[in-house]
Amino acid sequence: MNVDKRISIELKGAAEKAYEKLNQIVGEQKAKGIKNSEEIALWIGIQRVFDLLESNPFYGDNAKKKLIPKYYIKKYGVENLFIANLPLYWRMIYTIESNKIEIILFVLDIFNHNDYNKRFNFKKR
Repeated sequence: MNVDKRISIELKGAAEKAYEKLNQIVGEQKAKGIKNSEEIALWIGIQRVFDLLESNPFYGDNAKKKLIPKYYIKKYGVENLFIANLPLYWRMIYTIESNKIEIILFVLDIFNHNDYNKRFNFKKR
């Protein structure tokens, strides 16, 4: 996708905290010489998604309007949500805002599949 605007990614709230914690864990593991772990795989997956989003902000699956949790509407005032799949069944939730100069992707959540199901009120089968 060819986008003529500058694209930036900003982590907000829970996503920022989750990313910082993961970054710390991965840093500690790498300092110990660990090269493979679930945390490292997840961190690499997030970096890959960031790269994909910089070239195509609409990379993720667009959440249907009626399925957007009220939490995101109340807390962030969002009108659109996108869901990007990460390794190990984790999810990244983001929204897109744009003006004449740039497109800003606000990453709102990075969480595991169970927390994703709870936030979106999906029931187990």
